Amino acid sequence: MASLSRSVAAASLKAFTLFEGVLMLVLGILALVFPVRTSGVITAVVAVAFLVGGLVGWVNNLMRARQLGRWLSFWRLVVSSVFLVAGVSMIQQLAKGTFNSLLPVISLTLAIGIVFLVEGLVAVVVSLSHRQVSGWAWGLVNGLVTLILGGLILSMSPAGLMPVLGILVGISFLFSGVDLLVFSASFHREQVTI
Repeated sequence: MASLSRSVAAASLKAFTLFEGVLMLVLGILALVFPVRTSGVITAVVAVAFLVGGLVGWVNNLMRARQLGRWLSFWRLVVSSVFLVAGVSMIQQLAKGTFNSLLPVISLTLAIGIVFLVEGLVAVVVSLSHRQVSGWAWGLVNGLVTLILGGLILSMSPAGLMPVLGILVGISFLFSGVDLLVFSASFHREQVTI
């Protein structure tokens, strides 16, 4: 009986993983076919996340003001307010149409370019300071590639920035989909050999 329930659980895990892999592949292809639209959707999701984060931050800070102290509570309210303003501003710009949605998409893309530069620089420094560790070169390569991507994003024209988020998400989804499908196939092989 236990063997049967393990087989059912394994089959449902395989089916779910297979479904998720196919879904990620389809979403990745769609993101690459429609990168500008995907960039807009990603920006809208980030705008909603900023709005919700700002609201939750305000409520949390007001409820915990006595425990946090005046200055900490004040600065946390400032940060929450920035999130609220950014979220509302991005949503308003996206709601006004394609031309007005350029600013939040480009701003978010530029922010990602800056994050890539910082992340790449940190990865290079960390890998070079750990040369005695096996595999340190992969960290160096990762850091250099991330630095190059950050530089490319920041050097692009505003019109060239519009599809960047969609392309990055599309590539990520494609790799995730392939990874899930390979995992599902290897899981299926293990099940057959039992």
